[in-house]
Amino acid sequence: MTQTKIAVIGGSGIYDIDGLEGAEWVSVETPWGAPSDQILTGSLDGVAMAFLPRHGRGHVHSPTTVPYRANIDALKRIGVTDVISVSACGSFREEMAPGDFVVVDQFIDRTFAREKSFFGTGCVTHVSVAHPTCPRLSQACITAATETGINVHSSGTYLAMEGPQFSTLAESKMYRESWGADVIGMTNMPEAKLAREAELCYASVAMITDYDSWHPDHGEVDVTQIIATLMGNADKARSMVAKLPGLLGKDRAPCPHGCDRALEYAILTRPEARDAALMAKLDAVAGRIL
Repeated sequence: MTQTKIAVIGGSGIYDIDGLEGAEWVSVETPWGAPSDQILTGSLDGVAMAFLPRHGRGHVHSPTTVPYRANIDALKRIGVTDVISVSACGSFREEMAPGDFVVVDQFIDRTFAREKSFFGTGCVTHVSVAHPTCPRLSQACITAATETGINVHSSGTYLAMEGPQFSTLAESKMYRESWGADVIGMTNMPEAKLAREAELCYASVAMITDYDSWHPDHGEVDVTQIIATLMGNADKARSMVAKLPGLLGKDRAPCPHGCDRALEYAILTRPEARDAALMAKLDAVAGRIL
């Protein structure tokens, strides 16, 4: 039995956690560079918590320049066991309206300008992301959102685009009609893949701000409208997060879905052939198995 430590990675509009006891911003160095910002640590209801602003305080990182590897490594390095991603998104579904939350369970990754793995030449590794989010952690988010009075959808496919521009009308229609995506954003990939490689349970809560550009009655995405919806969503997200410690508890058993054992049979390179420099960089991410 280990101790739960919950990390929240906050997206647009989410820059802290309310009510943290012993709150302190700490700097964490990683072999992959600096994280997006310092990490806010503390506790809620006796459960250790951490908060990392994905874009940095002041929103300085674009979706492409977010240091995803450094962020996940830093969280793993300080003992995080469970990661909740909270991010803004557009909706492809009439019933998934602005102000609603979607607990994502699948992704389509259309990003192309980001480092997507901790591994590579000198340590070849293939983890499964067939089910890229943790059902246990996702259910806790669904319950927390429901108890807070948020209109929450319990599943959905998130299309991750590179950005920073929003979709063309043709793209929006294709993603919705041909590809079957439910929501669209720019930041959950490669974040979810890296969390799996780091053996961290990961859940994604997508906060809907708009209908992208497909909706005939809403037109193109307008940043001013998004920001207005973001503010309301941010308050809802803080209320949801406040309920998670009570739902997850202080003591943590092994993940029943194996998220915390994802590397068990994933590394293919023989020990004697592994690159020593890369092994040193993997001390936090893969230390358990290496």
